[in-house]
Amino acid sequence: MARHYAAQDTKIGLFARRRELLEKLAASLPGRTAIYAGDIADTAALEAAAKDFLARFGAPDLVVANAGISIGTRADAIADAEKLRRVLDVNVTGMAATLSAFAPSMRAAGRGTLCGIASVAGFRGLPGAGAYSASKAAARTWLEALRVEMAGCGVSVVTICPGYIDTPMTQVNKYRMPFILSADEAARCFARAIAAKKRLAVIPWQMGLVSLLLRTAPGWLFDRFARRAPRKPRDLPL
Repeated sequence: MARHYAAQDTKIGLFARRRELLEKLAASLPGRTAIYAGDIADTAALEAAAKDFLARFGAPDLVVANAGISIGTRADAIADAEKLRRVLDVNVTGMAATLSAFAPSMRAAGRGTLCGIASVAGFRGLPGAGAYSASKAAARTWLEALRVEMAGCGVSVVTICPGYIDTPMTQVNKYRMPFILSADEAARCFARAIAAKKRLAVIPWQMGLVSLLLRTAPGWLFDRFARRAPRKPRDLPL
């Protein structure tokens, strides 16, 4: 997304855990880039980064809350409760804090777009991915509430629900991932949805059909199908 939007006249802020990767990316981008190394679950660090960006550049035109983690979980394993807590902290609280850190300044400016990345996985509770599915369902619901709260002030709220994207998070999967997109392809699709100010965009369009099936399938049919679904590894670092 940063590469897609970067131009000679842009001012971009990047927040992530690994400073060396931030520095490498920032060095490759035209325009002005501010980097902030921190954990998205650290609300105080995120708030400080947002205050610094606002002081230097003013209210942004676009904020994308894209940080996310995933790990295989079992809902019947007490040991996985801590994995659930970490996934929710990053995928829901981190996303909410990212957008709310900038929302007041954008409301005051009367313009801009807040974009949160949910997932097709959030439309049903997928076995072996209960934490991830729950986090993305919560993200989608929170973004819906934010959209209504921001209505009428000139600030749009866009929810994007992607399918599989070729990143390190999916490269650990040992199963076939239909309709997978490269990160660059996904960024272009995301940008089109943002430009159109779509309330909810499922990307790619084929996954829109999958999400429709997931949402409308009766419980007995979903259960029968989901029992055979592949599972993500449970021993990944978070």
